[in-house]
Amino acid sequence: EKHKDAIVDGGGPLGKTKKVSPSGIEDISNEMGGFVVLRAASPEAAAKLFENHPHFAVFAGERVEVMPIMPIPEA
Repeated sequence: EKHKDAIVDGGGPLGKTKKVSPSGIEDISNEMGGFVVLRAASPEAAAKLFENHPHFAVFAGERVEVMPIMPIPEA
């Protein structure tokens, strides 16, 4: 609620992971449990939005990872 203006996509929980490569399709695991898309001035600013976040007390897990969405390079 405190940072709702920064939320672009509320995201949700993530399911099982599939890896697709030239060798085919296989099940793999990763540690990501969910996602949300935010608008922030920088990755550091986005990370600060999660300091002392109440979800750390509600959901299993010990961290939030922040990754910028990069623009697609023009051809």
